[in-house]
Amino acid sequence: MKNLLPLSLALLPLPALAEGFERPIPLPQTAAAEVTFLIASIVMILMLGAVHYLVNRR
Repeated sequence: MKNLLPLSLALLPLPALAEGFERPIPLPQTAAAEVTFLIASIVMILMLGAVHYLVNRR
């Protein structure tokens, strides 16, 4: 109990020293990101079609 009081007093001011939250600013979408997303979407549709084919064949 003796050691608990100094520890609690030492931890008391820590939240007061914390910085405020700064909201991140979203970056605009680039053309490269859109092309990458398009390619990934097409590949995903092709893979879903392949799974559909394999499951129906079984």
